[in-house]
Amino acid sequence: MNLFVNDIPVKILKAGEKPDAGDYNSAIDAASEPVTKAKLINHVWINNANAEDMDLILEVINSKVPISLISLRISVTDYDSIKNYLKKKFKVVKAAGGLVRKKEKFLMIYRMKKWDLPKGKKDSGETPKQTAIREVEEECNVEVRIGKKICTTWHTYTMNKRSMIKKTQWFAMELMDDSRQKPLTEEDIEELRWMTQKEVYHALENSYRSIRFVFEEYYRMEKAK
Repeated sequence: MNLFVNDIPVKILKAGEKPDAGDYNSAIDAASEPVTKAKLINHVWINNANAEDMDLILEVINSKVPISLISLRISVTDYDSIKNYLKKKFKVVKAAGGLVRKKEKFLMIYRMKKWDLPKGKKDSGETPKQTAIREVEEECNVEVRIGKKICTTWHTYTMNKRSMIKKTQWFAMELMDDSRQKPLTEEDIEELRWMTQKEVYHALENSYRSIRFVFEEYYRMEKAK
């Protein structure tokens, strides 16, 4: 499960799963030592975490007080119970979006002073693919053909003092027609831009970790072909 809390990537692993050695520089065994803010520095792996540990972890990293955590891997004692815990703690909002490619360029949108990808909430009766196509075409006024699913991201936010978690399914897309391309200003989209891979790299410095993750998963998927 690829969770983003306060724009910090939190990867939740099943019991017994261990992250790659290069993914963390310190480890905490939640079964034998407390998880504290002071220990959450740089890239951390927490092993044997349960629902109580998750509650504490989310409270710490969702705080408005800056912390030194860059990324977090959590191996949980019961994966299904943790997913149920998150669904009870947060109101789940389902969404979908697309990474659109035109030859060697990718379509990015500029919204709320950040570079982003087109996406939006699922309407009643829609499949994730239908949502992704509709949102991309509405937000960018382009015609696309959908391809393979890239990944799913979960990110937390607050709306009207209520804790929310958005589940977004991401799909690779191929451009069919951009002759009428324009940003949907009603959704606060200021600009659309086709970017090379190098331009995407620089744009991601002013984006969200979840969007960076989508690109990383896409590149990984393409490399595996």
